[in-house]
Amino acid sequence: MLTEEEKAFMDYWKENRLRKKRLLWQLAAGLPLAVLLAGAIFVNYLSGWYPRADMKLQLNSSGVLVVLIGLLLTVIFIVVFSARHRWDMNEQRYKELLRK
Repeated sequence: MLTEEEKAFMDYWKENRLRKKRLLWQLAAGLPLAVLLAGAIFVNYLSGWYPRADMKLQLNSSGVLVVLIGLLLTVIFIVVFSARHRWDMNEQRYKELLRK
């Protein structure tokens, strides 16, 4: 009753489900999107298009450190959340196909 695509997914997921659940794999999988987002935010922050933010940056130089820490935390959150969500979706599909 299963299609070839479903059988191929089940074989693939049976072999790789535990490997893809590890934190290191999750960090590697979602890193490009998160770095792109963080880079865009940082470029926007340093571009000076908003004069009041530029004045605050020149007044207190620790603002850059706060922004960098915030971007790092944002990257980690996006990477881990997206990888775990993707893993949960694949696991749910795998369990549904097993019941089928």
